[in-house]
Amino acid sequence: MIHEKPLHARTTVWCGFWAGGVIGPYFLKHEAGNAVTMNGICYRNMIMEFLWPQLDGMDMEGMWFQQDGATCHTAHETTELLREKFPGYVTSGNGNQNWPQRSCDLTPCNFFLWGCVKSRVYVNKPQTIPELKAEIQRVIGTTELQLCGNVIQSFVK
Repeated sequence: MIHEKPLHARTTVWCGFWAGGVIGPYFLKHEAGNAVTMNGICYRNMIMEFLWPQLDGMDMEGMWFQQDGATCHTAHETTELLREKFPGYVTSGNGNQNWPQRSCDLTPCNFFLWGCVKSRVYVNKPQTIPELKAEIQRVIGTTELQLCGNVIQSFVK
């Protein structure tokens, strides 16, 4: 008897990070429920359908939108979309402020959030994608607002 199973199951998750907390998580999925790789169209759809409603009612004066150099982030259509909500405050390739493409150690999402989330998510050893997603949601939901503010203050320094 042969039992086949995928070698690596995965999920694609996006979060926004600011001094007031974490926006998300947003799990990218195909209509069939399978994880997919982020591309420009998926990224722009996520921005319009998920991120924009999250930002409604927030004081965004002086707020920057920072992202890495992934192709879906630096596409002209994407940067133009972001400039609508963050006029003059897009930090990215093709943005208002250029940013080193592979500078993950310079972004709070990468140097803080994902490390913190991973260290807390895998404590409970999720065995399935739904368990992994639930753990990610739980951990992000319990991230302290004061901690987020401290990270951003440290980043600015």
